[in-house]
Amino acid sequence: MPSPFPGMNPYFERAAVWQDFHTEFLTALRHQLAPKIAPGYVVQFDEHIYIHDLPAEPRRFVGRSDLAVTQVEDGPAGRTALGILEAPAEVYLPAYDVEKIRFLEVRGRHGLDLVTVVELLSPSNKRAGEDREQYLTARRELLHSPAHLVEIDLLRGWTPMPAQGRPEGDYSVLVSRSERRRAAAFWPIHLRDRLPIVPIPLRDVDEEARVDLRDVLDRAYDEACYEHIIYRGEPEPPLSKADAEWARQFVPR
Repeated sequence: MPSPFPGMNPYFERAAVWQDFHTEFLTALRHQLAPKIAPGYVVQFDEHIYIHDLPAEPRRFVGRSDLAVTQVEDGPAGRTALGILEAPAEVYLPAYDVEKIRFLEVRGRHGLDLVTVVELLSPSNKRAGEDREQYLTARRELLHSPAHLVEIDLLRGWTPMPAQGRPEGDYSVLVSRSERRRAAAFWPIHLRDRLPIVPIPLRDVDEEARVDLRDVLDRAYDEACYEHIIYRGEPEPPLSKADAEWARQFVPR
């Protein structure tokens, strides 16, 4: 069965669910998009990699004291004997965590030149800090390249991506065509709105493809059987009182 909500399902925004949904949504989007643009283009996954230092305490112990066998001279006759060389100190290496955030690339079939990047934003992209700055740097580089950008934001929390003249909305889709920068098409989406059908720009000689984000979400919802998983807690961030009352009618009993 499809997602019971008319648009974005706010229960997908819960921290316990989002990472898995992120992968399922992009996979479903790929399945819808790839047949529409074949054989001239291919749709591939790539990853942003974020490295996070863990707190200093408790430190993770790395390795052990090394014992090395070495040859030493023993006595005036030059006889050799086995000796044990023990490290005089023990150190701790910084502990870190690696987070990988997937996105989609549309590439030309033959030269595999990059044509379009499709991003589904994650908390790492939207929270203030090094991860956001890393994403914004990659975003600026892309916006100065010949590639198009499709940026989908299905998270109500944290700070939206910078866009001058940005309309209000809970969610959004931005489509930046390389030939029209700095202008970009923008879809503001409210919680109760249907997710839109949006264009995926290609090369100038080819007509752009279209993907129905509502159908993408429904396919992800169905194939991962999310109706048995995502309703065990409340949406994050919490909905307003009016929206929470509206949302309850859609939650399976």
